[in-house]
Amino acid sequence: MDVKENINPDNIHYPRTRLICVENTNNKAGGSCYDIESVKEIQRVCRHHNLNMHLDGARIFNALTVTGEKPEEWGALFDTISICLSKGLGAPVGSLLISSNEMINKAKRVRKVFGGGMRQAGYLAAAGIYALDHHINRLKEDHDRASVIADTLKIQPYIEEVLPVDTNIIIFKLQGELTSETFLKVLNEKGISAVPFGPKEVRFVTHLDYDDSMLNKTIEILKTIKF
Repeated sequence: MDVKENINPDNIHYPRTRLICVENTNNKAGGSCYDIESVKEIQRVCRHHNLNMHLDGARIFNALTVTGEKPEEWGALFDTISICLSKGLGAPVGSLLISSNEMINKAKRVRKVFGGGMRQAGYLAAAGIYALDHHINRLKEDHDRASVIADTLKIQPYIEEVLPVDTNIIIFKLQGELTSETFLKVLNEKGISAVPFGPKEVRFVTHLDYDDSMLNKTIEILKTIKF
């Protein structure tokens, strides 16, 4: 007897969690930061409707560097939080999930079901601890360099628009018929790496390994590019 014959998928009900997610900083909005009072309003709505809240905080420390708020203030607003130890903090790898003991136990179970897990993770943990201890205060350097790049781009004839730069992400739109593919090819030939963010949009991100000498070289190249 094939037991599958007696199973009706329509009668199987899986538990669902209704979830509101907030990303801070917001990648596609050019690294912009949420106002914490706005998030408190979102939380009040979520609590009223029994919705959980998750913070995609891959770059939360970039946001806190701008706002001056403490991690604990944001932590009190969410049921779960993810932070990234690479990106701005410069660790070689590592994202962390922060929540209650009950939720973390559930997350570990889900991770195991999907085949996740890692042994000897202490080496990565050590790098992450170092990043948290030493690389948060220096994030303002990335923000300052991003602002310099944005100011340079705004006055170039091949640029149509530069999104406001709050942190370390610069997103800009190219003029006329110029495409991101063409623009990035020229940059790559001159030793600058970036990513397309649409047919005519490009994203730059400053980071731990991008220093002032690289910034000066980038500015020089951006000023001399001709199309």
